[in-house]
Amino acid sequence: MLKRLIILAVATLWFACQVAVGRAEAIELSEEIRTVTLNEQGETLVLSLEQVARGKKLFNFACAQCHLGGKTKTDPNINLALDSLAGATPRRDTVVGLVDYMKRPTTYDGSTDISEVHPSLESADIFPRMRNLTDQDLEDIAGHILLQPKILGKMWGGGKVYN
Repeated sequence: MLKRLIILAVATLWFACQVAVGRAEAIELSEEIRTVTLNEQGETLVLSLEQVARGKKLFNFACAQCHLGGKTKTDPNINLALDSLAGATPRRDTVVGLVDYMKRPTTYDGSTDISEVHPSLESADIFPRMRNLTDQDLEDIAGHILLQPKILGKMWGGGKVYN
């Protein structure tokens, strides 16, 4: 009987901690943290908490297989860190740039279409996870990618040192 009470007490404490931690994460994402760059003109977008949650879920569904932690499994020299995204042609360090890339991906220098080897809306017949993604879904994924450096710092896209 005492053993069951101890197990029940431990389980209750564990569930209570899970609820408290979940609430704390949402509160910590201030408007400043949720502000990302919208386009090359420097306009910004404040992501709602719902967009943050959806972006994370959609990124994990459609992108994390190859980009877990912001790194790129197929090419460790290119990751999803802001400096890497900014160095691409066209730039991919904005919501608009990332959405465009997810629709029509090109090589890092922008010279060659890579939609047959990189998931995109252009190649949804080859990559079924892309089939039902809307423009809003792509914006939420882009928001997630641009938000992560603010949350994880160098660990996002940091390569083998951090991931």
